[in-house]
Amino acid sequence: MNNNQILHSRIIGEGKPLLILHGYFGMGDNWKSHASKLGEDGFEVHLIDQRNHGRSFHSDEFNYEVMVADLYNYIQHYNLEKVALLGHSMGGKTVMLFATEYADLVSKLVVADISPRMYPPHHHDILEALNSVDFTIQDSRSLIDEKLSGLIPEVGVRQFLLKSVYRKTKDQYGFRFNLKSLTENNNEVGEALPSFTVFEGETLFLKGENSGYISVNEEPIINAHFPNSTIKKITNAGHWLHAENPKDFYTALIGFLK
Repeated sequence: MNNNQILHSRIIGEGKPLLILHGYFGMGDNWKSHASKLGEDGFEVHLIDQRNHGRSFHSDEFNYEVMVADLYNYIQHYNLEKVALLGHSMGGKTVMLFATEYADLVSKLVVADISPRMYPPHHHDILEALNSVDFTIQDSRSLIDEKLSGLIPEVGVRQFLLKSVYRKTKDQYGFRFNLKSLTENNNEVGEALPSFTVFEGETLFLKGENSGYISVNEEPIINAHFPNSTIKKITNAGHWLHAENPKDFYTALIGFLK
């Protein structure tokens, strides 16, 4: 494994290792403000960009097995042991599978607004909007935003996606994520945790009150895979619960980690 195949990260604070994995189309930097507080609260926080996202390497291969292997290689590279893991959405799927495969490396597991079940592919509008951008024509952030707004009316979602827009050359913008691979592998993102996989360690599921990703129906499947788990609701928050109600999210998180 050569070093450019090690996931890119930003490391903040000192103390117990806590690895944070972002969601689909996101990057580690989305978690900067939480990481700063966690750093002050006794954690060495690793804000990780998963493959095909942020500043990490691009690859045609994109599924949870390879993302778990990426995480394992990252942990080995930094000589970490007994890490706490926090994953949101797609990142939650990665850390769930990782914990079932490498339980001895995990001290505690936090899964934000996703469950082990299968989710049907549902990012078509976003992918269509992103693929409609032509950076030779949309040559400013405002023009890119305007182009995206045709299919993505929600301002918050567009602002989130625009965080991955960067200046590729002096005259042209680009997306940090690997849009081609994400488009081709979109079906992989909703994949279920394989049957009969179990993690016995302490686990916390945080769900957004206004999000449909973790419903009451999911509790049996969560308990089957994670027998030592608790499900906590974050009020006044949807799927982006850490951004929509950061105060309550942080309180629940630090209460569990400490």
